[in-house]
Amino acid sequence: MKKTITTEQAPQAIGPYAQAIEAGGFLFLSGQIPLVATTGEIVEGGIVEQTKQVLKNIEAVLAAKNLTFADVVKTTIFLVDMNDFTIVNEIYGQAFSLNPPARSCVQVARLPKDVKVEIETIALIK
Repeated sequence: MKKTITTEQAPQAIGPYAQAIEAGGFLFLSGQIPLVATTGEIVEGGIVEQTKQVLKNIEAVLAAKNLTFADVVKTTIFLVDMNDFTIVNEIYGQAFSLNPPARSCVQVARLPKDVKVEIETIALIK
């Protein structure tokens, strides 16, 4: 069975998709970009601020199911510029400091709203 999960604490979907889907004991989060939930605008600043906002959005969607970063089993990071990898990795490492999930990181040509980073996430539901 598939259940849609939503929260007002994270940006609303900007297309025909859900913030997250619960299925088979997992929570599948759509890719989060650095939109501020209250305004729907891209957070001001560069890759540091954008990465922190993306993680804040992921945290909010996870919290809608009473989950945390500790429940995440897989992430995929999409970067427009792989030169940002070291900075993103440092910030990401702060969120996933204990028992980090499996992860992929790829450079892409472009992301929605021309942001610099997007992260999609899969978490195990307790």
